[in-house]
Amino acid sequence: MAGTAVMILILLGHTLYLFSTSNVAAGGGGGGSWRRLQESIGISAMHMQLLHNDRVVIFDRTDFGRSNLSLPNGRCRDDPRDTALHVDCTAHSVEYDVAANSFRPLTVRTDTWCSSGSVMPDGQLVQTGGYNDGIRCVRIFKPCRSDCDWEEVDGGLSVRRWYSTNHLLPDGRQIIVGGRRQFTYEFYPKAAAAAAASGTYSLPFLAETSDPKVENNLYPFVHLNIDGNLFIFANNRAILFDYIKNKVVKTYPEIPGGDPRSYPSTGSSALLPLRVEPEADDLAIEVEVLVCGGAPKGSYAKAMVGDFVEALNTCGRIKINDPDPKWAIETMPEPRVMSDMLLLPNGDVLIINGCSEGTAGWENGRRPALRPVIYRPGRPAGGRFDVQSPNGTPRMYHSSAILLQDGRVLVGGSNPHIYYNFTGVLFPTELSLDAFSPEYLDGQFAAERPKIRLPSSQTEVTHGERLTVEFEVAGTLDKGDVAVTMLAPPFATHSFSMNQRLLVIGGSGRGSGKIEVAGPATYKVEVVVPRTANLAPPGFYLLFVVHREIPSEGIWVNIR
Repeated sequence: MAGTAVMILILLGHTLYLFSTSNVAAGGGGGGSWRRLQESIGISAMHMQLLHNDRVVIFDRTDFGRSNLSLPNGRCRDDPRDTALHVDCTAHSVEYDVAANSFRPLTVRTDTWCSSGSVMPDGQLVQTGGYNDGIRCVRIFKPCRSDCDWEEVDGGLSVRRWYSTNHLLPDGRQIIVGGRRQFTYEFYPKAAAAAAASGTYSLPFLAETSDPKVENNLYPFVHLNIDGNLFIFANNRAILFDYIKNKVVKTYPEIPGGDPRSYPSTGSSALLPLRVEPEADDLAIEVEVLVCGGAPKGSYAKAMVGDFVEALNTCGRIKINDPDPKWAIETMPEPRVMSDMLLLPNGDVLIINGCSEGTAGWENGRRPALRPVIYRPGRPAGGRFDVQSPNGTPRMYHSSAILLQDGRVLVGGSNPHIYYNFTGVLFPTELSLDAFSPEYLDGQFAAERPKIRLPSSQTEVTHGERLTVEFEVAGTLDKGDVAVTMLAPPFATHSFSMNQRLLVIGGSGRGSGKIEVAGPATYKVEVVVPRTANLAPPGFYLLFVVHREIPSEGIWVNIR
């Protein structure tokens, strides 16, 4: 059903702004569709994480002022250090129940503004840093059925961390990289030997990539390589880093053009799907990183004085383990800054949210990028981008997006203001939640969509274990076009999905992945769980069967 196009004129100060939108409930043009889930959850979805009980932890910051959601039972937060309100009886975090489409308030005590996080192997969310009284805090959320809430550890970090990046490591710890004026990294939990020492390790690369007065290296893009080292991208270049030996293993060429891609010239990045061959050498797997969008040099300073420069319209793609790696540049359908990049269960990359002019920062973005784009990595260069149906709600600075278990994408947030601000501004604070359904969820594909079946005895797995995955397909099965994928759901904030990882572990013609008939309209395929924690760190993953690029709903498996 085609959406209704609307041209919106807004007068702000002495400037008239124009942008196009469409009916959010209808969606129109391109693939996929939109649905409004909640008009208001009371807070703005600056940070989001899907947990293995299919609930989403969402939070913004404590110093926005009063939110539109009260804390339960007359509870209030009394914090004389808070910069907005010393006594605040409203929530700044919620737990969203996907199945029930409902939410409940959570109590976060210290300031989570521009913080970071990741899920630990046992499924608990460990969330770090922030601003003011939260800048050295570690917060823990343990999934439960009803009344769990945040636990906080003051001084849990060795140093102040604001705009850092977290990643789960093969040994089950998190590494926390960088932050404003922090050219170091540390671990959580800390090793016993490090507890008495400073607990931090120097990373000069972060100082080398910091632009004077602008930085352009915050929220660095961190991806775990198959050899256990970390690919770290900041500003306009990257290194491969051995965090155990505190050593740079490889230095990559600067991305062509030399323009910054990191906060506040905010682009995004994703590790492209890893195709695991059961009988092949793991180190032979091709590893590619994609970096898209950002802003030309000088854009942030210009935006601060009201000159909003067009964002970058390019993506760089690089094979990080090649002997002589080089960036391949591709052109997106439109310029983008502050967009999220999400891996979909079928291996495609969704680019969503953000705008086409300006940078991150208060009031610094213009011209909303309302149309998501799907990037299809397996297609030939020049034909990889497909424009999708537009959203009617601009999702600007401080918006976020995550993939859900059923294949939809949860989209929320947008608050380019110092406080909650709903009137008299170009882009009001957004408290709503939307769902974007990629085209693979369209009803026309119902007969081709797999329905996965996995015995409960196989949801706890170990590295290298063989699994038999059963699935149903109501229509005709194309045995030559079936894949089994595993996705690590990321922590999303500020246009980067931390710890995001998709592995293709079986399917048509993949080693032991022969498709066999198991009954009427029922089939089975044997797959192998990745053999090492370098490929798949321990923890919870969503397992999908993909048929003709159409995924099933996911089933949670826990690699121990």
